Amino acid sequence: MPKPPPTGPLVTRDTLRTGETLLVHSSLSSLGWVCGGPVTVVESLLDALGPDGTLVVPTQTGDLSDPAVWSNPPVPQDWWPTIRATMPAYDPLVTPSLGVGVIPETVRTWPGALRSAHPQTSFAAIGPRARDVLDGHAPDCRLGEHSPLARLEAFHARVLLLGAGYDTCTSFHLAEYRVPTPLVKVGRPGPDGWEVVTEVSITSDRFDELGYDFERDTGVVVRGKAGAADARLFPVADAVRYAERWLTLHRSHEDVPGNALGGDPAPARRRQGRRT
Repeated sequence: MPKPPPTGPLVTRDTLRTGETLLVHSSLSSLGWVCGGPVTVVESLLDALGPDGTLVVPTQTGDLSDPAVWSNPPVPQDWWPTIRATMPAYDPLVTPSLGVGVIPETVRTWPGALRSAHPQTSFAAIGPRARDVLDGHAPDCRLGEHSPLARLEAFHARVLLLGAGYDTCTSFHLAEYRVPTPLVKVGRPGPDGWEVVTEVSITSDRFDELGYDFERDTGVVVRGKAGAADARLFPVADAVRYAERWLTLHRSHEDVPGNALGGDPAPARRRQGRRT
């Protein structure tokens, strides 16, 4: 699918608003060679946001999931009981993120950073609104109304795709909770042993197509370059609102996997490698 032509002002340091709340999805390798690597990127974002701004990143741990749904690579079935019995439970202070890149992992370990409580789809944040964004992330709500995404929407936050594609845009998942979507059983390690919870089925399949239409139809996406990377900047609320309509029109229940994020094909792919 061809990319739409650039529109609006370039995404530059000055495009970010001092004091705003910003959700960043990123790919360090797409920026080119960055002197100082992810530390430089995080410092630059924090500097641009200023002391009153809040930086938020996904720090997901899709590997804390049922080995029965792992596919890249799968593991032998006779391993499953042992994996379920011995997999460490999520610890927001210790458990590393997986598949979201080195920039979120750098934010997670940054002095003063906080992290939300969900064992598979946590977010980390730095700044004065960090606790307001992250608190109350319900253990049975990965990316819905009781997740940081709903808080970000309410706080008029914006999304920055920094070398990352729309397939990484977690804001679209919030829309999945607001349209008819199947429920699934999700297995994961818990503080008292293996547990199974009921969740909304989520998938990032077709998010690239959704993002293309969102960008073309709304005119709210600011596009530009950051180093060698494409950058896109847009409000969380606009992305969610558009995705609700788009998913209702373009996705059927057959498009949604029957067992997600211990389950969802996206975390299975992320087991194979991380966005760098």
